[in-house]
Amino acid sequence: MELLEGLRQRKGSVNGGKGAKKVEEIKSCDQKDFKEVSAEARRTDLEPGTYWLTRIVFLRSLGFIYFVAFAVALNQNKQLLGKNGLLPSDLYLKKIDEHFDDAGWTKVLHVPTLLLFTDKTKIDEHLDILAYTGMTHPPIRMCKHDYYGLTVGSLSFYCQHWAKMVSWESQLLETGFLAIFLCPVFKLQQVSSYTPTPLVVVWGYRWLIFRIMIGAGLIKIRGDQCWRDLTCMNYHYETQPVPNPISYFMHQSPEIFHKCETLVNHFVELVVPFFIFLTRRFRIWCGILQILFQVILIISGNLSFLNWLTILPSLLCFDDKSLAFLFSSSSAKREVIRIQYLQKTDATASKPTWGLCVRRVFELMLGVVLAYLSIPVVQNLLSSRQAMNTSFDSFRIVNTYGAFGSVTKERTEVIFQGTRNLTVIPDEWGGIWEEYQFKCKPGDPRRRPCLISPYHYRLDWLMWFAAFQNFQYNPWLIHLAAKLLVNDEQATSLIAHNPFSNGTPPLVIRGERYLYKFTRIGSKEARSGLWWKRTRVGPYFPPLEITSRAVRDYLKSHGWRVPKLKKTNNAPRT
Repeated sequence: MELLEGLRQRKGSVNGGKGAKKVEEIKSCDQKDFKEVSAEARRTDLEPGTYWLTRIVFLRSLGFIYFVAFAVALNQNKQLLGKNGLLPSDLYLKKIDEHFDDAGWTKVLHVPTLLLFTDKTKIDEHLDILAYTGMTHPPIRMCKHDYYGLTVGSLSFYCQHWAKMVSWESQLLETGFLAIFLCPVFKLQQVSSYTPTPLVVVWGYRWLIFRIMIGAGLIKIRGDQCWRDLTCMNYHYETQPVPNPISYFMHQSPEIFHKCETLVNHFVELVVPFFIFLTRRFRIWCGILQILFQVILIISGNLSFLNWLTILPSLLCFDDKSLAFLFSSSSAKREVIRIQYLQKTDATASKPTWGLCVRRVFELMLGVVLAYLSIPVVQNLLSSRQAMNTSFDSFRIVNTYGAFGSVTKERTEVIFQGTRNLTVIPDEWGGIWEEYQFKCKPGDPRRRPCLISPYHYRLDWLMWFAAFQNFQYNPWLIHLAAKLLVNDEQATSLIAHNPFSNGTPPLVIRGERYLYKFTRIGSKEARSGLWWKRTRVGPYFPPLEITSRAVRDYLKSHGWRVPKLKKTNNAPRT
């Protein structure tokens, strides 16, 4: 600290003299002499209130989330959204063109996707180009244009059923949009005194985490009696969309533990968010509690990258001083201390440049836009008819969030079964039925629940929604069954086990509804290797044959191609 004080005195003598040295020479001298400061002095001299290091941590973390999101798109989008996918994007885009009658920007404002400007006959190639472009962006040092491209790319995928049914897609869009204004325009330096972290973006992310948590807390209190009775956690681990192995053990906890979990949930979602608007110490505690809460959710279930993404705005509760321990004696940390040192000792160091003034104007405009778009969001939060995971603008810049407003008390699953050896008797279909196994959703009671977070299987997630709806609300299920009837390669790549993978597809596929419950630890079922015990509820959709006229007409009515059955695969009925 004595050396640092000596540097300050040296600067004071230079500034107080004849002023022969220019500001640039002083800064150069400071940077050279600053390396002599001991590691202990660097560590103790970091001041609160700046966010250069916070920005580094945040952008690297966001780069990782983008990589995962585009990896999911690369591996699954062609099967789900491609030309021969379950819900082909080209059909959807053609309907958009017809609806707006090629009305230029009106169409873009309602459905903002780059796919509108592509050749619909090459939709698969364009989906891959978008995914590869997003994955290959470096997650370490990116400028404003990189995050603009990533946000536009992710927005392009947000155009149909598979993305709109989940909250993290719109949350990723909002997070990425704010990141555009968090980065320098062209500079790739980790720390630059010319591009300080905009406070409007810092508070934009704090406003985001506040809305996420308050929205989730309010929708629970308003939505389901079990959240008020403190009994929802008795069911959550068993009935959540895609449980993991830890969910199995968490479900076995005593009821008093589940009640305490629910109380903690209400405290974190309804009380802790208000810490953001208090002093620095409260904000730090808010960030710590929110991150710990999200880590627990990551451990206890497969919720894609939702909880990983929710951690990101919580990072803006911390300033450089509170995150300095992550950087040890790195050059980034030394540079932040040097900038803080200059700002305290040299009045000209903080003099705004022309570029910084332009940046401030855009930040002010951003603040006005965020405030305006937040009006319907606040109205929704205050409404007794609160809607969760809703966007009030086409670009999903400011959204309303919420999760598990109601908790299902029983878990039902749709099980696909097929057979080659079919016997038909009045009102009954006989034969040997074999089951298809999906990537992650419960199927075989002996299969251990998967652990995939932050990755995500879109089909498995949507199967959870379909299980407590009728198949008429999910016609893509019939399309999936039709594809499995001919062993379509794209369809079979979405599942874990195809019992008819030897080249001869089934004659008939049916959907059965089963009730699933976790086995109890130490029970006879658990000792025999069962993770689940299940009971048949009844049929979900009737047996389907690809040669059936009703099935073919159903597919054509939705504009889908009828999968081709190879003649060599036709097996005689028995």
